[in-house]
Amino acid sequence: MPQIFPKSLNPISRILLLALPIFASGGGVTLAAFYRSDYTTGRNMVVEQPIPFSHLHHVSQLGIDCRYCHISVETSGYAGIPPTKTCMNCHQQMWTGADILAPVRKSYVNDIPIEWNKVHNIPHYTYFNHSIHVAKGVGCVSCHARIDQMPLVYQSKTLLMEWCLDCHRNPEKNLRPKSEIYNLPWQPTEPQLVVKQKFDSVTNVESVKDRVVTPYTPEYEAKTMNDIIDNGKKYTVKETVCSTIDNDGEPIAVTSQMELGRMLKDKYVVRNKAALTNCSICHR
Repeated sequence: MPQIFPKSLNPISRILLLALPIFASGGGVTLAAFYRSDYTTGRNMVVEQPIPFSHLHHVSQLGIDCRYCHISVETSGYAGIPPTKTCMNCHQQMWTGADILAPVRKSYVNDIPIEWNKVHNIPHYTYFNHSIHVAKGVGCVSCHARIDQMPLVYQSKTLLMEWCLDCHRNPEKNLRPKSEIYNLPWQPTEPQLVVKQKFDSVTNVESVKDRVVTPYTPEYEAKTMNDIIDNGKKYTVKETVCSTIDNDGEPIAVTSQMELGRMLKDKYVVRNKAALTNCSICHR
């Protein structure tokens, strides 16, 4: 039988055998990177709106609470878009003739809602419930980042399933006291001493709720504290400080954000990693 391929093709065949796996793996990495890129996920991209609403101005500079506009965030799966009447509560008195607010005035007069463009898009097969996340101690910053510093809103996270699962498997880093859910600049102080009873209020402290006293030292543990000095003010605490969580509501000492997160995870009954090993937990 005559030879089909000449010997001169042998080096080419070796190169192809080596190149095919390299190209295949390289193509897979490229596709994965493209799938996670800002171009595909929409992260860090400003979505054009009918009115350039600035959270930086309204939240950070004017101090408007998130719940003033997003009224259903604690009770519904949908945080809610404020009706035009909410805007006009203020703008009937200020900036009444500004050209930039003409669409707001037109919407109010004609009783036609403003058509805002959605910024944070999740897959159509995914159901995200705002109220349960807020109830479990997840702050706005965990998903929306420092939206109070955004002149124009953009999606700051990928919103991919792997991003959601990373938080659900290790929720401690995103949990915070309920009193700080809407406090966007809030940061845990490390080291810190948090004295709480039944995880809700400070015990026997003179007219102070959720008092955080710094700095923390190990000497506070397992001792009865009579006087705590904080910024020159004296507070009396008659409870024993311990470093473990007590089901009977005894005070606890928390020295890091992770410890605080673990305490809140137990308090709010957030599922742990073992409970999230099966997709049927959510998709049932």
